[in-house]
Amino acid sequence: MASVHPSTRPSVSSGSPVSRSVDDLLGAARRSLAEASLAATAQERYAAAHLAALRAAAAVLAARGRPSGTQSRVISAWVLLARCAPELGEWATFFAAGARKRASAQVGIACVTAREADDLVRDAGTFLSRVCALLGLPDQAVMDDVLLHVG
Repeated sequence: MASVHPSTRPSVSSGSPVSRSVDDLLGAARRSLAEASLAATAQERYAAAHLAALRAAAAVLAARGRPSGTQSRVISAWVLLARCAPELGEWATFFAAGARKRASAQVGIACVTAREADDLVRDAGTFLSRVCALLGLPDQAVMDDVLLHVG
C-alpha cells in the first residue's frame, strides 16, 4: 500500500484517522490473498483466501471498534463484523460458513476442490475491495492498475 501523509489520510465513518493497525491488517489481507493466488494446492489456496477475508474483517473491527456488550466475551470475528458493519452481514455469514473448512484445509485435509478454492480466492478479493470502499481507502487492485499504466 502506498504511504499516505498522516494529514491527508482518509478517515473512517467514526471520524477518526485510519489507524496503523487498520493499514497493517489490510496489508496482511492483501499478502494472504496474493499467497492464495500462488498456492500450489486447493487446500492452501482456500485457507489463505479465507485468512485474507478474516484479516479484512479484522480491519473493519479495528476501524469501528467492538460493539457494546461484547468486551468480556469471546465472539467470532464474523459475528462481530455483522454487528458493527451490518452492510457486510451477508459476507460475514458467507465466510463464517467456511471457517471449519478453512481449519481443515490449513492442516492439509483434502476438503475442498480446486473450483471451491478458486471461487474463494475471487470472493475474498471482492470482499477486500468492499472493505476498502467501506473504510474510504483505495483498493489495492485499482492502485496496482493505475501504477501499471503510469509506469
